[in-house]
Amino acid sequence: MKHIEKTIQYLIGAGMDGQIENNLYLLFIYTSFQERATFISHGNTARLTKQHGDKNLALVCGIIASDEKRHETAYTKIVENLFEIDPNGTVLAFADRMRKKITMPGLLMYDGCDDDLFEHFLAVAQWLGMYAAKDYVDILEFFVERWSVEKLTGLSSEGQKARDYVCGLA
Repeated sequence: MKHIEKTIQYLIGAGMDGQIENNLYLLFIYTSFQERATFISHGNTARLTKQHGDKNLALVCGIIASDEKRHETAYTKIVENLFEIDPNGTVLAFADRMRKKITMPGLLMYDGCDDDLFEHFLAVAQWLGMYAAKDYVDILEFFVERWSVEKLTGLSSEGQKARDYVCGLA
């Protein structure tokens, strides 16, 4: 347990780099995506732990997943409002965010020994079915549809290119 605590302290100390550049559009798009990803991964972890007989851990992971879902709902609605108020600026930020890729806060995870700890964690998570590249694609498709990105009109030429770029990813 001490090793886990040490890893958590390293992660807290490292902080995170969401590449938001003091831009609220980037921040809310990032958090919408990140909260949906953690909802999915915690939900999958709850399902897997229940299948393997650990009902207490399944319950804890399920509670965390439901919290993540509430966070996702809030951030998703904020971005919906941004698309209503400033569709051009929001789609430009969405495209920018997708070019940079969404990286999880755990990217800077370190345990004092393994410089590739997050990569190893990702490999295990994909292998177990907790979270995989397909989930990333599904989340992108979900938001493109939810925010009606394909239907955006009245955009600048840069906005149209951004819309086409994002929709081409989904």
